[in-house]
Amino acid sequence: MRKAKIILKEELTVFEQEFKKAVQSQVPLLDRIMRFIVNRKGKQLRPMFVMLSARLSGPVNPSTYRAASLVELLHTATLVHDDVVDESYERRGFFSTYALWKSKISVLVGDYLLAKGLLLSLDHKDFRILQLLSEAVRLMSEGELLQLEKSRSLNFDESVYFEIIRNKTASLLAASCAAGAFSTSNNEKIAEKMRQFGEKVGIAFQIKDDLFDYGNVDVGKPTGNDIREKKITLPLIYTVNHADSSTKRKLVYILKNENKNPEKVKWVLEEVKKSGGIAYAEAKMNAYRDEAIEILNEFGNNEVTEALEELVRFTTDRKY
Repeated sequence: MRKAKIILKEELTVFEQEFKKAVQSQVPLLDRIMRFIVNRKGKQLRPMFVMLSARLSGPVNPSTYRAASLVELLHTATLVHDDVVDESYERRGFFSTYALWKSKISVLVGDYLLAKGLLLSLDHKDFRILQLLSEAVRLMSEGELLQLEKSRSLNFDESVYFEIIRNKTASLLAASCAAGAFSTSNNEKIAEKMRQFGEKVGIAFQIKDDLFDYGNVDVGKPTGNDIREKKITLPLIYTVNHADSSTKRKLVYILKNENKNPEKVKWVLEEVKKSGGIAYAEAKMNAYRDEAIEILNEFGNNEVTEALEELVRFTTDRKY
């Protein structure tokens, strides 16, 4: 991400100031929680995608900064709500909002962030950008619910998996790129091209996230956690669909009935590695990465496309 941070050095400074202003509240408790959230922000990948997508057509403008702030507000709101749903006490190596303020306040904080994002766009008449990102929130909710439904029935259909991650994860990154592009181009064709680019990057990003569950790198969650939560990810789908009938029955039985047993989970992890499930998922991830870069190449070779390609490769090469 070094190139992106160099190119966007001034823009990122302005964005941080704008985002702090966007979350301010006159309610002391809420303002304290907002400062807590701002001080523990992540890598700011999505705002960088917004601003670099904008830079393809012109300099970053006030509409771009609002789009980047809206993206970060929506993303943060979903994380706050996710921690309540998952009863998670940790986020990015720190206590989560849920751990410190529990369910009721956390839900209201998430709602506040969503409302602030909507008002930020409405007050400045950024209707198209708000439409793009509101659509992403709808898709994210549908993706989460579809995942819950399919986890209960242990659905191993690969097309369903891709529908889930396209909605749950990729939709927000797709909308981020589209919104950034539209903020400077006001061109629907360019925005749609960048939406497709962002969707492919988002899918690759989620496959990488799923692969962490089968590795030994400390990513803030225990290895095998997805299996314990009955999340059906691509390496597991490949393994089940290519196993002999005896192994398949054993895999399904463990996932249904023994997914909390450490030894059984370990056996599933080893079976996935042995079957080629990891290699298959990595190949799919790299294919989506390469398709995203092909779209990027249509915009020529310059410092902005180079920085975007660096971000794309970061999503698949990252260690956490």
